[in-house]
Amino acid sequence: MRVVIADPPAYTPPYDRSLASALARAGAEVDLVTSRFRFGSVAAPEGYEAREWFYPLSSRLGGKRLRLGVKAFEHPLGMARFGLAKPDVLHLQWLGAPELDRWLFRPRSPAVFTAHDIIPRRTLSKTAMWKSLFDRFERVVVHSERGRGQLVDFGLPPEKIRVIGHPVFRSEIARADDGRTALCLGLIRPYKGTEDAVEAVLGVDGARLLVVGDPRVPLDGLQRAAGERAEWRLGYLPEVELRRALSEATVALFPYRAEIDVSGALLQVLGAGVPAIVYDIGGLGEVVGRFGAGAVVPPGDVEAMSAALERLLRDSDALSAARSGAEQAREELTWDASAAAHLELYRELV
Repeated sequence: MRVVIADPPAYTPPYDRSLASALARAGAEVDLVTSRFRFGSVAAPEGYEAREWFYPLSSRLGGKRLRLGVKAFEHPLGMARFGLAKPDVLHLQWLGAPELDRWLFRPRSPAVFTAHDIIPRRTLSKTAMWKSLFDRFERVVVHSERGRGQLVDFGLPPEKIRVIGHPVFRSEIARADDGRTALCLGLIRPYKGTEDAVEAVLGVDGARLLVVGDPRVPLDGLQRAAGERAEWRLGYLPEVELRRALSEATVALFPYRAEIDVSGALLQVLGAGVPAIVYDIGGLGEVVGRFGAGAVVPPGDVEAMSAALERLLRDSDALSAARSGAEQAREELTWDASAAAHLELYRELV
């Protein structure tokens, strides 16, 4: 079976490349169609071909306004080239420009879409556009039962939707935590609730916060508020630095707002065997609750997050149980299991 995995804007290279490799291991012929990732290196292809058909110039430009202007010109050209592909199954991970793709995307093969963010925040109000786009796909993949429910409420037929859990990004670390460090990992955006993490940590005597990621919001006020109780390692860090941060984390905090379904950072944390405390939004609470890999607290309840953090830091039995849950997630949420589920879905269409 020939499968094209497509992520034109290169939003999720680790996911795209891990899935492509797993599908190839399972016997599929796989091409990954994407663009140059602007923020660092990516994994070399293993068993599949990677083709950077999109945004050859804009992905190398620095100024945002210029980059977006050039990208708007390049996008139809990339979609025209993409439209010539005719695999057995076309699996789109992200739409590069949904407002344009409403008119440009006309698949010539059975098509699948993974709704990583269910409906992206920026275009959430454009319901007619999304209904039109969803109609182009024979199946839509989500990563949680809550995500399935959102799409059913949006109007998609239940039989069109498949739930395939997001695998962990497994890593082997030498645990070196001090028993009191809470980690916030990943891009720092408004919906990540970093201010709640600061408040939760300040509510636990002796706890410290380690923030690792590239900021997209001003942090001066938070850094002053956290003072010496927080360490900030900002920017796109190399893999060795990410592993160091994971090794130093006793537990991770995910005080996210209800704007996403899954978190790649959460799957990276669990993949290192680090338990997590999450607000119960999207699929975050589902995965942590299913494996007992930490604690799930009501959205926006900083006091509950702080209490859960104190319990895990003070109660060695509770922390050991949460770490065992994270280990179980590592064993069950594998890329090979995900590939098998995807191939079963693809066979329904060919």
